[in-house]
Amino acid sequence: MITPMSDLSCAINLIRKYEGFNEKAYPDPTTGGDPYTFGYGTQFYPDGSPVRKGHCCSKEKALEYLFHEINLIETQLLKLNFGLESHMLQALISFVHSIGWESFLYTSIIDHLELENYESVTHEISRWIFDADHKVIGGLLDRRREEIDLFLQGVSNIPDYANSVLLTAFRNYTASAKQVNAIRQLEEAINPYVLSEFANNFQTEEDPWGIEEDDAYLLFGR
Repeated sequence: MITPMSDLSCAINLIRKYEGFNEKAYPDPTTGGDPYTFGYGTQFYPDGSPVRKGHCCSKEKALEYLFHEINLIETQLLKLNFGLESHMLQALISFVHSIGWESFLYTSIIDHLELENYESVTHEISRWIFDADHKVIGGLLDRRREEIDLFLQGVSNIPDYANSVLLTAFRNYTASAKQVNAIRQLEEAINPYVLSEFANNFQTEEDPWGIEEDDAYLLFGR
């Protein structure tokens, strides 16, 4: 059996946790067909041929295919020569395995790594949580949080909003009708005691809310 070239246990555990094991090939949810996936997120055999409808694999073969895939990803990332710490490399291996190498090349992550701008790297990772209809996928949200936490191990001076949906939302709030509606839906779903505690904790002595009357109407009504 193929084994990883180095200790990539964190990446392997992350991928196995969120991909899960599938003995039978299943279709892409967007196309209803190709690409088919089985094992731990495998879409291509080591020889490059695609997984097809009706194909099956054992757990042993699934691990072999997974190790082959992460070896390829590790090699590609190391060729970029960023001198990444092991935890950063493993976080990126999981991320690349999730979105694919071609998609990774279209992100801004490589540019941010060149500048050692790790805050922007994690911000870019956190954006990849949507399906084809731009709806948030809970499993991807959890996976990105774990990938970001792994990437940032021992890294200081990174704002907490790097892996927080709410803090990122506040940071990018523009009071659009869609954002206001989303906030209202969230408010209705939150326990009123929790909401009250948040309102009290969120206030500051200098400026209790920092919003104009019109904004308050948009957010909370009258």
